[in-house]
Amino acid sequence: MSRLSAIRLALTILPFGSLVLTSPARPTPSSDAMPFSPGFDIHAVLSLATSLPSHSWEYGTASEALLELFDASHAVYGAQPFPVPTLSPQNSPSLAYAKEKIVIGVPPNGLSDGDGAVGDPASLGVSAVLLGKTDETFAQAAKAEAEWVLEQAPRWWNGAISHRVQYAELWADFVYMAPPFLAYYGVATNNASVLQTAVEQCLLYRQILIANTTVSSASPPATHPTPASGLWTHILGPVNFDPGLWSTGNAWAAAGTMRVLATLVKAPSSLFKSEGSGTLASTTWKIQATASLVRSIREILDGAIRAPADGGLLRNYLDDTTWFGETSGSALLASVAYRLATLSSSHSSLLGSASLSKAEVQDYVAWAERIRATFGTDSHITTNGTATPAVNPLGWGDRAPYTAGSPEGQNFVVLMYAAWRDCVRAGVKGCKV
Repeated sequence: MSRLSAIRLALTILPFGSLVLTSPARPTPSSDAMPFSPGFDIHAVLSLATSLPSHSWEYGTASEALLELFDASHAVYGAQPFPVPTLSPQNSPSLAYAKEKIVIGVPPNGLSDGDGAVGDPASLGVSAVLLGKTDETFAQAAKAEAEWVLEQAPRWWNGAISHRVQYAELWADFVYMAPPFLAYYGVATNNASVLQTAVEQCLLYRQILIANTTVSSASPPATHPTPASGLWTHILGPVNFDPGLWSTGNAWAAAGTMRVLATLVKAPSSLFKSEGSGTLASTTWKIQATASLVRSIREILDGAIRAPADGGLLRNYLDDTTWFGETSGSALLASVAYRLATLSSSHSSLLGSASLSKAEVQDYVAWAERIRATFGTDSHITTNGTATPAVNPLGWGDRAPYTAGSPEGQNFVVLMYAAWRDCVRAGVKGCKV
């Protein structure tokens, strides 16, 4: 896959306390969105996070990062995600950005050119649903994309929806792209069966991609040691194959599952019924699904925490000490640790028996805090805001540390910041300014 020329849009930086959009859509800092210093220049990171993307999944990731940063209360982690709010693109950096990037077409490229991927265009689906509240064109595009993914995409033998259009193939990346959209779309349309499908897709992917480990001597990526239990391999399929425990792939999977979990537990109670009926899901299923999603997220986090780090960062392939520590997977997995800890600490009733103990919350927070602190050292965030060293986002097997600025990696840092900020605001013990 060749790298497209990065689109560089200058970010207009205005004084704190206001949020202004110029054309094309450029978010500017507000004291409310970025009230704390994380130990590095988050404003410079944000500038590159919005200017570097040039592919469908990068646009989708940037749109989600902007939503969590600037419209925190309306993101699925916020206090008011449902019913789906009516937000004006003029007042939402996320929707202004997404509106500019979405190119409505024929599914599977219904929201953007996916270059043969099922999941990547769907990464813009949440934005399309939100834009659809004020523009029916986007609502219809979201509907068409969801229906194609659900009804026409190839499937693996166990029912997992393929990440590729032309053949059944599973990529860990898919879990961040499509299931969060399907979950959100299910709630938006009061269709619990679609929400159930989103949950099931996370678990079906886990069933196939979770790594087999060995008690004997392991030789990554072919075999993996026992401490890697719970981590996912990257790709399984007839054309592409990566049996390694790619840091970013595990981060995509954990972060996507986390978004689905938040959507599930914050979905209106009207979607659930004691025994389940028609388009309603049973409350028993919801309890079981919540526990399964939490388990899957924790398996990945725990495996990453056990993995041998490199200078405070996760290695590009988690269990392979020949690889360098890199910023992309580290930032996104840290964001997941903050999100899970905050959800469990502040809304333990939503997680029920799957809620974390106080000690477990503190352990995840402490690990995420160490990752965040590392970003403030050794020029991991350069003067222009580049997170480095990252992995080449289009060549995960590239041994050369990527220092030009990873479009997805920049947004992972923004997602980490937003998750940390919300953790601090929630008063979770260990989340510090």
